[in-house]
Amino acid sequence: MHLIALVDSPDHVCCRYRLRAFEPHFVRAGHSLELRSLPKNFWDRIHMGSSLQNADAVIVQRKLLSTWQVWALRRRVKRLIFDIDDAVWLRDSYAKRGHISFRRMNRFRAIARVCDAVIAGNSFLAEAANTWAITPCVEVIPTCVDESAYPVANHQRVGNDAQLVWIGSSSTLRGLELTRPLLEEIGQSIPGLNFKIICDRFPSFDHLRIIECPWTPERETAELAAADIGLSWVPDDPWSRGKCGLKVLQYMAAGLPVVANPVGVQAEMVRHGETGFLATTPGEWIKAVRTLAFDPVLRQRMGEAGRAVLEAEFSVRAGAERWMRLLNSFRNQRMIA
Repeated sequence: MHLIALVDSPDHVCCRYRLRAFEPHFVRAGHSLELRSLPKNFWDRIHMGSSLQNADAVIVQRKLLSTWQVWALRRRVKRLIFDIDDAVWLRDSYAKRGHISFRRMNRFRAIARVCDAVIAGNSFLAEAANTWAITPCVEVIPTCVDESAYPVANHQRVGNDAQLVWIGSSSTLRGLELTRPLLEEIGQSIPGLNFKIICDRFPSFDHLRIIECPWTPERETAELAAADIGLSWVPDDPWSRGKCGLKVLQYMAAGLPVVANPVGVQAEMVRHGETGFLATTPGEWIKAVRTLAFDPVLRQRMGEAGRAVLEAEFSVRAGAERWMRLLNSFRNQRMIA
């Protein structure tokens, strides 16, 4: 099958992890994947369907098209797939007008109703798609990570020398800034603790020694593996329940134990006491970080367990198998027809 994916850009993080990562598997199975940036211009969008007619399936990634654009696209393509890794029918956690957006919801409903398949990054997103989808084909394919690209942490530091790490972008940095009081408490409880931030912008703290690490695709995996404990906190709200836990998966790939709050997929990915700790109160966070900081053997054991979970459930290989089942079902439908 020839697949054409309409994406923000081929280098966008969602495209890299949710489509480009699977391309070698597609090719080995006899499929092809063509990535195209979704047209920005109004007139280009009017005519975009005519350039997609040679595709066996068109994947729209995340973008909520207007209702008329959805119907125009639906009429011109053989199969339409919608891929989501966010609660796109809502505004984000920090929107001043709140989560509810009738415009977004109507657009989401429009595309969910006419697609041949919806690919959802987690069960929360799949449930929302099932509310409006006419097709029975709503598949959960999580965001996946190629663990072979990640060196594994060696966990030689002990106590105050241990290094916390957080990875993200300027947009997700807002969540980290919301946890400032909590992080300051952790720093006060374990004086001298290092906190590596892999990002394009860096906050400062009074009680944590910040290691500024500008993000680059070449350095991110090595910088994660050079740390000891991965941190992830998200607001407890509907938008966060749509997130697909990429930073947690990256920590697991690097062999790091994870400390996270039990919201959305984090409660599923982090197996409390096995691959890390789930923490809600400041006391639980401090206890989790302290326990891991002073016990490198436990860190290594949890890191190994987390990487094993990732390989089994969230690896590119595991995600590609789910994609292959979907594409083979389309192939079989075509043969029957």
